[in-house]
Amino acid sequence: QVQLVESGGDSVQAGGSLRLSCAALGYTIGSLCMGWFRQAPGKEREGIATIAIASDGRTAYADSVKGRFTISQDNAKNTLYLQMNSLKPEDTAMYYCAADRTRCLTFHPSNYRYWGRGTQVTVSS
Repeated sequence: QVQLVESGGDSVQAGGSLRLSCAALGYTIGSLCMGWFRQAPGKEREGIATIAIASDGRTAYADSVKGRFTISQDNAKNTLYLQMNSLKPEDTAMYYCAADRTRCLTFHPSNYRYWGRGTQVTVSS
């Protein structure tokens, strides 16, 4: 069983930066494919960044965050990160970390078996 615990969410002004963390418990992230999703009130959950840690480490980003967000991992800390720069009010959402043992580089929420509880990011103008 994989447990994922997100942290780092906060309220910031537009243009600011945040780094989200996702600690994995009970499993080594080096064997996982992982991603970050977000969900704003009244909207569907959106995949924004994914990394194939279990294979070649390739990353993929949604157009809405490309060039501003960076996904990375620290295998020694068994933690996934999302560095978010140049934040915009439309980035306001609950951010979730997700993992799967076999499905990589996908933005479909149904392809991820394990989910964290989320961390709130609020960006004010």
